[in-house]
Amino acid sequence: MTDSIEITNDTEVFDAMRFDAVTGDMIWTGRVGTREAIRREKLAVDPGSWNFCPHQWLDERGFVDRELSRKHPYI
Repeated sequence: MTDSIEITNDTEVFDAMRFDAVTGDMIWTGRVGTREAIRREKLAVDPGSWNFCPHQWLDERGFVDRELSRKHPYI
């Protein structure tokens, strides 16, 4: 018998953006996280990237962690 954890998309996440002073554009940082985590890091939330992921995928800072997403796959 295998123990399984129910994984649901229960956490709102967004792309974290930063301002590039040279180009004047908002640039994706390569990170996805909760609104609170992004703001705490002094980054900008891209509202158009609004999505959901399982809370098990978030690290202690509130950003999506690839290793955690592999450990707790969403099936």
